[in-house]
Parts: sequence; C-alpha cells; structure tokens
Amino acid sequence: MKVHVLRLSPGDDLRAALESAFAALSREHGIAAACIVSAVGSLSQAMLRYADKPGGSDINGPLELLMLSGTLSADGAHLHGSVADANGEVKGGHIMPGCIVRTTAEVVIALLPGWEFRRELDVATGFRELAARRKMDSGSSPE
Repeated sequence: MKVHVLRLSPGDDLRAALESAFAALSREHGIAAACIVSAVGSLSQAMLRYADKPGGSDINGPLELLMLSGTLSADGAHLHGSVADANGEVKGGHIMPGCIVRTTAEVVIALLPGWEFRRELDVATGFRELAARRKMDSGSSPE
C-alpha cells in the first residue's frame, strides 16, 4: 500500500476533487484502486444523500468535516461522510457533488497496487456495487 496526502482548497468540490486526484494518481502510479484513510476539514455547504432517498439534501454551513470514508476507482467514488454544524449537530450520508470546501480538507488516500475496483450492476440490489479483484503484476503473484 502506498499513501498520498491531498490538501483541498477553498471552493473545491470534495467529491470532484477526489475523483480528479484519483484519475491523476491512477495515471502516475498505474493503480486501479484506492480508499480514503482519513479526512478532516471544513465545508461551506454539503450535499448528502440519506439512506433509501432518491436525491441529496443540501446542508448549509459552516460545517466541520468529521469523517470521510470510501473507495475510489475509474468508475468514480463511493463516499460516505459526516459533518457537524456550528451547534455540533451531526449529519451523515452519501457524499454527493456539491460538498464545497470552506477553508481546507486534508485527505489521506491509500493507493492499492495489486487491486482493481470497479462498479458493476448487482441484480439483487439494482445498484452499481463494488467489484474488487486482485491484479497480476507482470506474471508475478498478487501482493
């Protein structure tokens, strides 16, 4: 496992920036899978999709980014997170586009050489779910 540290700037869209960073890391390191190890920061607004809801809910900030976890692949990101408002009320859910960095977001990404993550339709759920596969590297055994 290799680690990459990313600092996002004010105005960055959290999800879009992570997907863009993964694309660049994929080209640079030849990886097809990564995951979020740690993330903290602040958001001026968040767009979270709650369980079994069709769309996102807009949450106005300022907000503290308390937690972020998920997987990154060529098919996009699957991210969940939690945020706290100025009163300490916490909300969490699926991270949608529209989570805008307020002052900073510090994200630690684990690059996973030897793995490939894809999103494939699961007929049982009706959603594109994670398909994780070990990759062979130049004829050697997987890591």
